[in-house]
Amino acid sequence: MRKTTKIYGSPIDIVTMESAFERFKQLLDRSAFSFICTPNTEIIMSARNDEKLIEALKSSDMNIPDGIGLIIASKIHKLGLITRVTGIDLMGEILKFCNYSRKSIYILGGKPGVAEMAVYNIKEKFPNIDVKGYRHGYFKKEEEKDIIENINNLSPDILFVALGVPKQEMFMYGYRKDLNVKVALGVGGCVDIWAGTTKRAPKIFRILGLEWFYRLIKEPWRFKRMMVLPKFMFQVLTSKDISN
Repeated sequence: MRKTTKIYGSPIDIVTMESAFERFKQLLDRSAFSFICTPNTEIIMSARNDEKLIEALKSSDMNIPDGIGLIIASKIHKLGLITRVTGIDLMGEILKFCNYSRKSIYILGGKPGVAEMAVYNIKEKFPNIDVKGYRHGYFKKEEEKDIIENINNLSPDILFVALGVPKQEMFMYGYRKDLNVKVALGVGGCVDIWAGTTKRAPKIFRILGLEWFYRLIKEPWRFKRMMVLPKFMFQVLTSKDISN
């Protein structure tokens, strides 16, 4: 049975990597389309002022806690979250699963050329994986119907959507009745990591929950964007209830 909690109105699934992966496989076995979101602190804060984004999160079939800030907030307010489950790690487990199960994938997102590099590296690591197709994420609104048609014609089992927040959530939610795939997963910058254009934080930073700090060192231009984390933590520490 699905167990969730709420942080500022957004539902977050109470999962570990193992249970999140099991949930993914259950969704894959369903006949209906399902989509998975990977909310972090930035997404939760954005959703507070974006009714469409919070509606997408409420409609998704799983929201994994992909931010250390969410775990800290949960511990402070006793909301039940167990551990951080990142989109990049879940994507890795799914790719490994596809390699031996022969489930097919499609990658949508990244700058021109990035998805192609990601597919090349994925095929190097998982040679048996069936990549139905890929496309960069730089497209206009009027092109979306053609993109949907192309994806549906190829009929992949799994669609990785790397369009950034909130575009990827809106894409999966907005086309949930049109997409002919089993499961779509919003993966943000994961495609850049697979392509090698962005390096993932070293393991010690991830263990300590300082992946954001590593990213700030490597990409100082993200400073303004990353100020959302201390703002979130201040509100968490000064609020009696953060569930709504």
